[in-house]
Amino acid sequence: MSLTIKVPPVGESITEVTLSSWKKKDGDKVEMDEVIAELESDKATFELTAEKAGILKTAAKEGDTLPIGAVVATIEENGASAAAPVAVDSSNSSKEAAPVAVASSGISKEAAPATSSQPAPATATTLQVKVPTVGESITEVTLSRWIKKDGDTVAMDEAIAELESEKATFELTAEKAGILKTLAKEGDTLPIGAVLCTIEGSAAAPVAVDGGSIKTEPAANASPQSATATSSYASGTPSPAAAKILAEKGVAPQAVSGTGVGGRITKEDAMMAEKTSENPQASKEDLKPAAPAPKAEAPKPAPVAVPGSRTDRREKMSSLRKTVAKRLVAVKNETAMLTTFNEVDMAPIMELRAKYKDKFKEKHGVGLGFMSFFTKAVCEALKEWPAVGARIEGEEVVYSNFADISIAVSAPKGLVVPVIRNAESMSLADIEKAVAALAVKARDNKLTIEEMTGGTFTITNGGVFGSMMSTPIINSPQSAILGMHNIIERPVAVNGQVVIRPMMYVALSYDHRIIDGRESVSFLVRVKQLLEDPARLLLGV
Repeated sequence: MSLTIKVPPVGESITEVTLSSWKKKDGDKVEMDEVIAELESDKATFELTAEKAGILKTAAKEGDTLPIGAVVATIEENGASAAAPVAVDSSNSSKEAAPVAVASSGISKEAAPATSSQPAPATATTLQVKVPTVGESITEVTLSRWIKKDGDTVAMDEAIAELESEKATFELTAEKAGILKTLAKEGDTLPIGAVLCTIEGSAAAPVAVDGGSIKTEPAANASPQSATATSSYASGTPSPAAAKILAEKGVAPQAVSGTGVGGRITKEDAMMAEKTSENPQASKEDLKPAAPAPKAEAPKPAPVAVPGSRTDRREKMSSLRKTVAKRLVAVKNETAMLTTFNEVDMAPIMELRAKYKDKFKEKHGVGLGFMSFFTKAVCEALKEWPAVGARIEGEEVVYSNFADISIAVSAPKGLVVPVIRNAESMSLADIEKAVAALAVKARDNKLTIEEMTGGTFTITNGGVFGSMMSTPIINSPQSAILGMHNIIERPVAVNGQVVIRPMMYVALSYDHRIIDGRESVSFLVRVKQLLEDPARLLLGV
């Protein structure tokens, strides 16, 4: 008996994951709850475990992008399913046939002598195909088109329909081989769990029990070519995204070689495809001798040779990078984003750090950095200007009486934003410990989805890379983000005297729909006051 392992739901807005690596190989014996693979979503990397003990049979390859609910592997108990014995009934007595022996040719099967020549009936089972769960917030999908028609014969895992949710378009595959019976029409809007179609298992070829032998005859017209075609049903079939690109280019799918699983045409294949001539006779005409030119043209100068290599390198975007790109564009389009600037004299904090950093690390086991001061200053300023930490939900503005501060961290696979919960009640040491722990998890790709969702305000520090000034983009659904920058010694006027001070530009990007200029500017000025006089952070004034 085998168990199917599918991609589990991993978050509200996540519709697909990437199989980054197999921890166990095809054919390995696995134990229950043992880690078998590592999956990567656009927000986190997590492990997939075996739900029972048995022999692992992989169904996907490393690097494959799989929708939620797709089959990743199967686990077979004791290596294979036990074959059911053939029972022959004669004169009210039942006799068990000996185990079936399969000949090396794969055509005939031998069994122990039986007392009847009645054919063994083949049971045809019907499987209901339902709309799968595609995300916590998605309650319905639209059947955009049937890839297979009613009455068609489908193979297991073959794409049969294309479903469209509010966030993504994905393919629905057959969970078994058989005859497709459609129940829904193209364009129908269906709730999660609704029955789309059924797949009726086709009856097996009659198995004759005759004189002690069981024989399965091959089809008369069977050929290696037809078997290959059945097993590679995906060959030449474009994915939804690829089909759209090919249609825009006017390229026929038959003219494109697929590099996906089973020969499927991927989006990358479609993007690299060249448009063929609109005139089908063009290729034939090209073979005819060209008519003599009426007038000799001057030879064109040869192109100038450019020294050095001019090759390109293409890399597939990671799920994280694709999601970050979509969200940043959405924020720019959906918010009235504005940025206000100020500058902070960092001398008081730098002097405080230089004086107490050794004792601080000795007592708390962590260094004293700038992030804890900025986080504490932001928490104090949010108490006075709560709209800066608010968010829009529909037609309501939600104000939080707590401060969950998101800290932008540069990880190996891209920018991630883990959250420090209830930062307003934490000390400088607690904040530094939380920042250090989250940074380590980000570097090792161990951050969970829970650790990266639910922030009320974001702080990003481009100064660690040398940025002097920038306009950070809001981390939706939040309404504001504070950008830290490089510390540069500049001449400034202090008490009528020009002095050299370590100065930092700070930027606050905010959503002007709920944050007015008075609130944004006052918030940033309050942060500046608290940083330039750190004693205010301790006294709360």
